[in-house]
Amino acid sequence: MASQAAVAEKQVMVVGIDDSERSTYALEWTLDHFFTPYASDHPFKLVLVHSKPTPFSAIGIAGPGAAEVLPLVDADLKKIAARVVEKARELCSTKSVQDVIVEVVEGDARNVLCEAVEKHHASILVVGSHGYGAIKRAVLGSVSDYCAHHAHCTVMIVKRPKLKH
Repeated sequence: MASQAAVAEKQVMVVGIDDSERSTYALEWTLDHFFTPYASDHPFKLVLVHSKPTPFSAIGIAGPGAAEVLPLVDADLKKIAARVVEKARELCSTKSVQDVIVEVVEGDARNVLCEAVEKHHASILVVGSHGYGAIKRAVLGSVSDYCAHHAHCTVMIVKRPKLKH
C-alpha cells in the first residue's frame, strides 16, 4: 500500500521538446541525471511537451494564396511533431524510462510550456537553451527566458557545453 502512495506523491517534471539538437541534449541530460540512476523508481513523473506551431504562425502570410498553402504546412508540422515525439520516446526507451506522458499542443512554445506546468502541477520545467545571440533572441524572444520568468515552478535550462578545440 505504501508504494501506491509513493507513486501518487511523485512530483511532475515537464520537459519541453522540439526538433533541435539542443532539445535532444536537454532530454538526454535530464534522463541521465534524474531517471536512469534510479532504475524504475524515478523521483519524478515525466511529461514531455512539444508545442506545434499553428500553420498560420508558421507561414505568417495572409491573402489569396494562404488558404491553399495552410493544409500543406499543417501536414508538414504534424510530420515534424510525430518525428519529435518518436525520437523522444526512443530516447526514453533507450534509457529504460517507460513511464512517460507525451503531449503535442498547438501554440507558441512559451505559452504551451507554462500552461503544461499549470495543468500537471509540475514542480520543475526543463528546457534546452538554443544559444541564440542577442539580436536573434531580441527578435524571436527566448523560450527559456520567458519560462524562467512566467512558469510557476523551478525552471532548469540545460545548456550544451561548448566544444573545446
